[in-house]
Amino acid sequence: MAFMFEEIDSQASPLGEISLRRRRMPAFGDRDIYEVKLGEEFLMSSMFVEAEEALATLGLAATQSDPLRVVVGGLGLGYTAVAALNDARVSELLVVEALETVIGWHKDEKVPLGKTLNADARHRYVLGSFFDLATNPDAGFDPDSPTRRFDAILLDIDHSPTEYLNASNAGFYTTENLTLMAEKLTPKGVFAMWSQNLPDEGFEALLNTVFKHVESHVVSFYNPFQHGESTNSVYVCVKS
Repeated sequence: MAFMFEEIDSQASPLGEISLRRRRMPAFGDRDIYEVKLGEEFLMSSMFVEAEEALATLGLAATQSDPLRVVVGGLGLGYTAVAALNDARVSELLVVEALETVIGWHKDEKVPLGKTLNADARHRYVLGSFFDLATNPDAGFDPDSPTRRFDAILLDIDHSPTEYLNASNAGFYTTENLTLMAEKLTPKGVFAMWSQNLPDEGFEALLNTVFKHVESHVVSFYNPFQHGESTNSVYVCVKS
């Protein structure tokens, strides 16, 4: 009989116990569903990846540069990174992830997209805090070249601009710190960010203090648990 549930790994992290699970739900077809939990909180599921992929496609569509050097903040299950690599213009992709355990799952190919990322020579994992690197004027996302600028920064870490994975992340969402991050973009670079909520007018106003053009996109997808549509948002900001 095929398994219905398996905990693949569970380890302590600076944010608490983080676990990787795999399950099958007969009602949703005979396929593996991967889930990540932090303590008792669900962080992500391979059932719902449309908005994570849209973060890459919408963000990269807003830049006309070629080739593209891209930073992804937050590795997750790898869907944003792989969607970015599907853009042939991408010459280099750095994925910044604070939790070594999550990078290890991909390096060891315990998650489905680990093999894809590991096989693509354009891609590198960077262990570190995205928020620290983004706001430190003396550091950069590339440990080998701290002063390098990038054509796009794609962020998917917090649940929304007002709901944080870690309370310390709240300080990032200010004009000062968003400006420090924007300095790591090329002159026409793009910052894009995922949110689980509908667009927030207050956050749009904040983004407009830093970026010349801000556009919010609503991404809809079918949610079988609710027997209807769910929505996430992607903010896309062009520097100049």
